[in-house]
Amino acid sequence: MKTLNLGESDPRFISEVEQRSGQKISRCYQCGACTGRCPNTFAYDLPVNRVMRLIQLGRREEVLSCSAIWLCAACQACAVQCPNEIDVTRVMETCRQMSAEAGLVSERAIQVFVKSFLGSVKRNGRAFEPGLMAGYMFRTGRFFTDVDLAPVMLAKRKLAFKPHKAGNGEVADIFRRYEEEGPVSCNLESDHA
Repeated sequence: MKTLNLGESDPRFISEVEQRSGQKISRCYQCGACTGRCPNTFAYDLPVNRVMRLIQLGRREEVLSCSAIWLCAACQACAVQCPNEIDVTRVMETCRQMSAEAGLVSERAIQVFVKSFLGSVKRNGRAFEPGLMAGYMFRTGRFFTDVDLAPVMLAKRKLAFKPHKAGNGEVADIFRRYEEEGPVSCNLESDHA
């Protein structure tokens, strides 16, 4: 068991994450429901409830440098299960933003994939897999990663040759509002929805 030196804690961290996420993390009493419902826990370096506890303890660097915040699929399973109605998904997204701002991303390839995926959705209204893969491979230098899957996916018609442009204007507008207003104040219930 690892002993934490609370002298290395940042007591402002929890209030910063709460303010930026709009969630009351201090209400988390470590029931573990979020971790129990998370489909990606097996891949995390820290379980979700541990991330929440480290935020409460002001362990800024540990939280912002863990890979769990980057591997969160934002499926909302944790938020639905939380007895205190904490939107853990929003907390994880806030921590990802703070991690990128602080330059503490645990694995560059994860951040590159997230940026490539979001860029593809922003441009096309949904993910365009060939463009996403090409962008990821170009940015990481991993040119031959999973190339053997392309013929199989093409044969099964799982890869399109050109992007589907359905709703890309509306999706681009959501990205614009998010960039201008931030995750908490961005009102997705506006007249654009």
